[in-house]
Amino acid sequence: MSRIVTLGAATQDIYLLDRDDFAGVELSQELSIFGEMQVGDKIDIDHVHFDVGGGGTNSATTFARFGHETIFIGSLGRDASGDAVLECLDHENIDNSYINYVDTHTDCSVVLLDVRNAERTILAYRGASKYSTALDPDDLESIQPDWLYATGLRGDMHKLLHFFEKAHEVGAKVMFNPGPEELKENTKLIGLLELTDVLLVNKEEAAQIVPGTILTELTTRLHNYCPIVLITDGIMGAIATNGKETYRLSVYEQERVRDRTGAGDAFGSGFLAKHADGAKFKEALLYAAANASKVTQHYGAKQGIMTGTEVLHPMTIQEVKENNK
Repeated sequence: MSRIVTLGAATQDIYLLDRDDFAGVELSQELSIFGEMQVGDKIDIDHVHFDVGGGGTNSATTFARFGHETIFIGSLGRDASGDAVLECLDHENIDNSYINYVDTHTDCSVVLLDVRNAERTILAYRGASKYSTALDPDDLESIQPDWLYATGLRGDMHKLLHFFEKAHEVGAKVMFNPGPEELKENTKLIGLLELTDVLLVNKEEAAQIVPGTILTELTTRLHNYCPIVLITDGIMGAIATNGKETYRLSVYEQERVRDRTGAGDAFGSGFLAKHADGAKFKEALLYAAANASKVTQHYGAKQGIMTGTEVLHPMTIQEVKENNK
């Protein structure tokens, strides 16, 4: 068992599920989920589902369920959504004593989901998570974690740098899943990658950081900065390298895709949950893929998260020999 700190957002997620009113309409080769709605309409929704999301709490849930001592660091408002987050953390046995409370509302997302094909549009309110200045990297001194799992801090590169430096100062390793705002700060992001032990991005994000369009070249170039690189590619699976082994993964078996929200968080945290316990690289990747797949078979980012005790069936994981060193 390891002690893992997650750093990032916590949100109240409200799912509006419907079979016909969210039908997409193609406009200039782009899908508009609001195509069937008129301004002023009152739409009857088939079902509503409440959940807790955010990269910080999603990853924390995986670590806690896999048996790791887990601490969440992030910002909340003192409101009903914040209470929902706290209830979730308590239920999952995640330490919430390092939460920063701010005088605004907790983040909230409304997910409009077409249940026929799992297509969705997310209306996101960025509230408490924007206030990262009060988050204190010195908390890592008292926590003494083995790992810091960092997601985005709405572009606060200065704060992330301090957390990464403090993590290494106390002997912790860093896994990083940068958000959209961090990806806009390429020069500063490269600096953070040099303090990162494991990097998680999707293919489009990888191409924002380094040149390239092919997964193998993106992986090789990112490995120049980070010892371990994980790049997801939606239904095409993923690629991963630790410098000695490089694997191309398919998608783990999916009975039915209901909602892709949180799949990336599940992949990254599923990998680290096993890697932190000393699992072989290939085995940790298998749990990463399976955790992501299980999450997509449920509504919300947490219901399908595994416990690490499941017996997994084999899947296609192909070693990329020419990338080995």
